[in-house]
Amino acid sequence: MKDLRIEKLANILLNYSIQLKENENLLIEVFTEDAIPLAEELIRQAEIIKANPIFNIVNYKLLKAMLKNASEEQLKLYAKYDVKRMQDMDAYIGISSNGNAAQLSEIPNEKIEMYNKYYTLPVHFEERVKNTKWCILRYPNEYMAQMSNMSIEEFEDLYFKVCTLDYSKMSKAMDKLVNLMNNTNKVHIIGPGTDINFSIKGINTEKYVGTYNLPDGEVATAPIKDSVNGYITYNTETRYNGVLFNNIKFEFKNGKIVKATSNKTEKLNEILDTDEGARYIGEFALGLNPYITKPIGDTLFDEKIKGSFHFTPGDALKESDNGNRSAIHWDIVNIQTKEYGGGEIYFDDVLVRKDGIFVLEELKELNS
Repeated sequence: MKDLRIEKLANILLNYSIQLKENENLLIEVFTEDAIPLAEELIRQAEIIKANPIFNIVNYKLLKAMLKNASEEQLKLYAKYDVKRMQDMDAYIGISSNGNAAQLSEIPNEKIEMYNKYYTLPVHFEERVKNTKWCILRYPNEYMAQMSNMSIEEFEDLYFKVCTLDYSKMSKAMDKLVNLMNNTNKVHIIGPGTDINFSIKGINTEKYVGTYNLPDGEVATAPIKDSVNGYITYNTETRYNGVLFNNIKFEFKNGKIVKATSNKTEKLNEILDTDEGARYIGEFALGLNPYITKPIGDTLFDEKIKGSFHFTPGDALKESDNGNRSAIHWDIVNIQTKEYGGGEIYFDDVLVRKDGIFVLEELKELNS
């Protein structure tokens, strides 16, 4: 029996997220076999639109085998043909499942850095992100259900609920926050283990409502690169290249992370030493999805948690560019609801959000 939820999700991806048109070339990249039913439905609906869908399957076991002893020349060659294919695309949809990337945790950090620099950066950051209409999403599996302390049936229900909500309605509700942030100079964030100041003056604020990620729901900008001072302690776990981190704390001086600690401090600093830009912040965003209220260990979900913010080391977004360039972009989340210790966000010394709830009258619609 056909799952109508998959049909609805495919329709949203093609007609809302990437707005696929007749004769456009679409790459559907699948990182988990669990997602093949969605990929099949995307191909079917894309052909009805009279677009040109093609697919690629990335197997993490094979990627791991290659990366173990990969050379710089080998990774450049691997990227060369994928860059060319991406240049031929008008649109891109990438479907993965949490748990796959953990297979790369055994790969030496220097190999991961090479992979990010010579493959991920040119193929995705430089070509896909800048030159295609794209959207990436997870697909529910047993691993993600276990991370959420749910049965697979319960998690699938949540997944389709958060991925197929009315994003056009959410978009309208975000406009006042976007306008406020575009007219803000100084941001001050206070919470347990956190007291940071920075300026967002002149940096564009953008809303994200299902056109790049599903699930979605965030309003994002970036700090002026050298304006960040103070310290932040993140209260959610985060995974980078398969390695799980918690209790991350950064100390900033004039924008730069001058001290970084976590449960894996040495590994953390190896990542931050990837390049010069990795120790500067490329994104500041507020999470707003009303259906996501707790972390599940997947950044694509966790960064949208209602009442959260993320403060991202690495490459700046094109839409909110503060000039920082890096091979990494690591969205690490801090939740400020009472359940997670609370906290306050001030814009130009005015309290905007307390304990994850907007207190300004014009923003209270975002609390529901």
